Amino acid sequence: MSSVAAARFNRTTVFSAAIALRIGLLVYGYVQDAYSPMKYTDIDYYVFTDAARYVSQGQSPYDRDTYRYTPLLAWLLLPATWYPWSFSFGKMLFASGDIFAGWLILLVLQHTYRMSAAQALKFASIWLLNPMVAAISTRGSSEGLLGVMVVALLWAVTRRKIRLAGMLLGLAVHFKIYPFIYGFSILWWLDAGAQSNVRRRPGSAGNIIVRAARRFNPAQIALATSSLMTFFGLSGIMAAIYGTPFIRHTYLYHLIRIDHRHNFSVYNTLLYLNSSPASSQSALHLESLAFLPQLFLSAFAIPAVLAKKDLAATMLAQTFAFVTFNKVCTSQYFLWYMIFLPFYLPKSSLLSHPRLGIPAVVLWVLSQAFWLQQAYQLEYLGKSTFVPGLWAGGVVFFLTNVCLLAVVISDVGRAEEREAEAEAGMRTVT
Repeated sequence: MSSVAAARFNRTTVFSAAIALRIGLLVYGYVQDAYSPMKYTDIDYYVFTDAARYVSQGQSPYDRDTYRYTPLLAWLLLPATWYPWSFSFGKMLFASGDIFAGWLILLVLQHTYRMSAAQALKFASIWLLNPMVAAISTRGSSEGLLGVMVVALLWAVTRRKIRLAGMLLGLAVHFKIYPFIYGFSILWWLDAGAQSNVRRRPGSAGNIIVRAARRFNPAQIALATSSLMTFFGLSGIMAAIYGTPFIRHTYLYHLIRIDHRHNFSVYNTLLYLNSSPASSQSALHLESLAFLPQLFLSAFAIPAVLAKKDLAATMLAQTFAFVTFNKVCTSQYFLWYMIFLPFYLPKSSLLSHPRLGIPAVVLWVLSQAFWLQQAYQLEYLGKSTFVPGLWAGGVVFFLTNVCLLAVVISDVGRAEEREAEAEAGMRTVT
């Protein structure tokens, strides 16, 4: 068999296995929902489909309590409301997004990272064959669609399709706010030294605008304008249709949300305490300041230091920092950074040094397991485990993630040194 035929066969095998994994989980989920008191379908999926049902009846998706998303999502799930047997349409759509995102990962690895087809497929399988990714999408979480947008954005930028990249960035931010952090790293990555070429010329204050414009190259300007036009265009249309509920629920709500259930965040216990009406007496809510270190790291410090070294790995570090320091952190959020792992791991110290990588993964899993064990006792056994159990679990998981973030930042910062170590890591995988 030729190498081309072997690559095609392997690609067919991996993608077939990825599809079969998701079909199997969909069938399993149907059985568990029918016969088990502990449902497989995520509660958010019922929120999505209820909102879609309101839309199908000519009403607002925000008539459904706790719907905090763009109306685009409810529109996409309209087929799930047509027939009883089409209820799982959204799950199939999200799972298909996983597969398409995996295909885009493969393209970027081959065309941008210059990997062989076989090598690229192995790292793309980290996403495609990941049971956690498949389970979250088949339970009804929309993160698979977001994954498509984010990897498509990376593909468009690296292929220098800048206006398309801007449109994808605007769409992703409209769909879920956090991708705005990628705008900073992409703008910095696109910088071609325009700043150093700017000459100060004497003149009136009006020249300040001209000098400022000269600090940005055409690619940066195209990205900024196309992304802003897309975001404000979509948001303007939705605001015109649904009015202030769209602004309040889709954007403003996330500034004041207090979600303490299923929340891995180190702020979990504080959110629980402050959810009590009596907490309004307090003058200072520390969790309300969570966005300060979060945005400083993810939107400014990390892009400024790392973006020109490795864009995809920088986006991983940004997302990891954003999720780690976010005041709300659920399992779905892990997919936000896991989608970048195929781009980071080939040259990472976690892979080239198994004595570092294996304990890191084990610690990440065990710290989650400890938190989940405490949460199970609280929610299913009725035991009060907030302090010290859940609080300690949140702190341990937070510290674990901070250590992992430090490793990622160090790896990206040593991009040149990692090139020399890459072959050893590749041999380990091969």
